[in-house]
Amino acid sequence: MSTPENLAWDVPRPYTETVLVGPEHLDAFGHTNNVVYLQWLERVAWSHSTALGLDWAAYQRLGAGCVARRHELDYLAATFAGQTLRLGTWIHENDGRLSMWRRYQIIRVDDGKTVLRGQTHWVCIDPASGRPKRQPAAFIEAYRAGRGAID
Repeated sequence: MSTPENLAWDVPRPYTETVLVGPEHLDAFGHTNNVVYLQWLERVAWSHSTALGLDWAAYQRLGAGCVARRHELDYLAATFAGQTLRLGTWIHENDGRLSMWRRYQIIRVDDGKTVLRGQTHWVCIDPASGRPKRQPAAFIEAYRAGRGAID
């Protein structure tokens, strides 16, 4: 059995959370529904952003926030009720202006197999108007610190 500390992550230090697949997560085929994976990715992305100091209150204070523009998900293996999964995320690329790419990896803990890889293209907007907005310095600093590929 793998432990979260020795899983084969794509980057040295991803931000991670653990989930247990429950019966409520399954589709008619008996495996985790694809929409559930997307919900978990949104949750771990928000948790990571919050850990970096960019929660909803910070978005409101700064007058800026990130919204998803595109998701790309590769489902590599099915998961089933009772399995423990480790969700990992990190900032892959940030242009320091309007957009950034966040990557994800989900690993099944019992055998260490990567079951999903994905990425989301996030765009910075003004929450009041919904229009694109240049990233504040706080975003650039926080998301630089959130890059799992940097030692």
